[in-house]
Amino acid sequence: MGKKRHILYIVIAVIALSAIYLIVHNRPEKSQRLNELEKNVQNINPQQLDKKRVHLYFADKGNSFLIAEERTISQSPDDVSKVNVDMLSISGHKIHAPKGVGALYIRKGTRFFPFLIGGHQEKGRRGGTENVASIIGLGRAGELAADNLEVESGRVKLLRDKLENGILKRVPNSMVNGDRENRLPNTTSISFEFVEGEAILLMMDEFGICASSGSACTSGSLEPSHVLRAMGVPFTAAHGSIRFSLSKYNTEEEIDYIIEKLPLIIARLRELSPFWDK
Repeated sequence: MGKKRHILYIVIAVIALSAIYLIVHNRPEKSQRLNELEKNVQNINPQQLDKKRVHLYFADKGNSFLIAEERTISQSPDDVSKVNVDMLSISGHKIHAPKGVGALYIRKGTRFFPFLIGGHQEKGRRGGTENVASIIGLGRAGELAADNLEVESGRVKLLRDKLENGILKRVPNSMVNGDRENRLPNTTSISFEFVEGEAILLMMDEFGICASSGSACTSGSLEPSHVLRAMGVPFTAAHGSIRFSLSKYNTEEEIDYIIEKLPLIIARLRELSPFWDK
């Protein structure tokens, strides 16, 4: 019975994670992802869903609600006690902390079954010796992120907007994926028709430009993002989706450099594409 209950909680967490894309605006599938959530849980209105309502829904069903604040932790101030979730996870590398370290907030009274067992560390929640150096790094990175919230929402947003506008102006048949208002200030997802995202990344790498063709969760997949397709992004563009993530360490000169090089890359790839006839 205990093993079945453990599996049940894992399944519940997976279903709850479908709502992450409403909360974490760095991925463009903010509201469209709710359609998939609606298929997994019963009768949820995708136009009115928010953290509180999702939490209440799961609580009403006797389940827990987990939010992965992977990106929002450095871009929006959250008092965890006021967030309507039972658990909240943070990945350190998203805020310039060492890779491989994170934190998990568990609301008092929430039932918790450890994934790693065998040791008494962390009050029995995770067996294994703690990585003290990385934990300290995460704490310091959190302090710096809190001190730079205005920078993230101000200067970095301006850089992101300049990047978007510059690309859209210079590259025909390109589009920003998702809501351009209700999102994080530092990220953008842009699709280019009739080219492959992986090919764009390879050519950008030659110019020293780093980006990704999707979230880390879907890296390595050759299929177009099911989320972008659910959002209504044309099949001809879903394959050519690129995500840029900026931070306070980026400069305006770097943005100008991308705006200069990326249109040339797209034009070259479209010359090679059998589907581009303009």
